[in-house]
Amino acid sequence: MTHHTYTLPIALTPELDLSIDAATAMGASLAEPYQQATPFPHVVIDNFLPDELIARLCADFPVDPTADETLYERGYKGQLKRQINPNHCSPWLRSVFAVFNSAPMLNLMERLTGIEGLIPDPYFVGGGLHETRAGGFLGVHSDFRLNKKLKVQRRINAIIYLNPDWEESYGGHLELWDKPMTRCLERVLPVYNRCVIFNTDEDSNHGHPEPLTCPPDRSRRSIALYYYTASPAEVDPNQRHKTHYKPRPKDLLSFKYHLSKLLRKKR
Repeated sequence: MTHHTYTLPIALTPELDLSIDAATAMGASLAEPYQQATPFPHVVIDNFLPDELIARLCADFPVDPTADETLYERGYKGQLKRQINPNHCSPWLRSVFAVFNSAPMLNLMERLTGIEGLIPDPYFVGGGLHETRAGGFLGVHSDFRLNKKLKVQRRINAIIYLNPDWEESYGGHLELWDKPMTRCLERVLPVYNRCVIFNTDEDSNHGHPEPLTCPPDRSRRSIALYYYTASPAEVDPNQRHKTHYKPRPKDLLSFKYHLSKLLRKKR
């Protein structure tokens, strides 16, 4: 597994200025390893945000409940997980997410992935700030492809980890699985200021399916950013708009997995 070290060229002025030229050049410099990666296009970047910026993001992470957040207690589909919409966070946090949705950031993503015409989601459907507590996990899945609100197709995920002093023993590795769901081909520890970017295709199978073993006073925190393209024609209504969870070989042998699946069908 190759990790790259690049820092997003954000000037820490009051306006958090992201240089469009420097961002575009950063994306272009990583395009080849990204597009040739297996089991699907992806890249792991360390030291992704300027030190002062990520330190403040960690300090400003909402501890108390906000006006717009979702708690997941869904077994394999996500356990002990909290998703926070940044539009209901502090003005400073909203300004940071505005940069992540800006034209310079889109240019970086386009040059990196080779996908033209990327657009952000200003509503952060499913994205924003994520937190999973000790014992929590997220099953391996391929993401929803259709944003029903905007009627656009999801193409790219970017995850930035906000976990200072995260130890290997805490777990929480992001796992990347092959298309037939027979092998995990890459595991990425969610350490501080690490960014993982990847295509969200039909078979971009990923998750952190092992329960976290961090201390009770710690949690696995991250920023999740999704990028889309508009369809040139009307979006196919049959295209999947829900996340597709996929069992690993050992899950297929688990009574607990099959029981939770049966209970969901009866609801």
